[in-house]
Amino acid sequence: MKALAPLPFREAVLALVARIPHGRLATYGQIALMAGFPRRPRQVGMVLKGLPEGTELPWHRVVNSQGYVPSKGRWWGAQVQIARLRAEGLEVDDLGNLDLATHRWDGQSGKGQR
Repeated sequence: MKALAPLPFREAVLALVARIPHGRLATYGQIALMAGFPRRPRQVGMVLKGLPEGTELPWHRVVNSQGYVPSKGRWWGAQVQIARLRAEGLEVDDLGNLDLATHRWDGQSGKGQR
């Protein structure tokens, strides 16, 4: 049986981000690792940054490895991300810090690490 070719990076990232459940978080590094590209967390951010405005993809559920909404160079986008996370019931302080340990997605549909 012929093995299926792996998805290209961008498509793999988008497919994974689409699976992150409401109220759960993933990190850029986690998405890169799950996509099969463990050394590309920054590129995950670049893919998400390039999404069109109004996208249905839950890009806001991806944060950095410290459980922080990065704002360097994108203050307005960080404020939108914080607002979207709060709308899902996540506690996020005004600087973008949140409890990653409590809300991290485990990679399975609809479940998080608890």
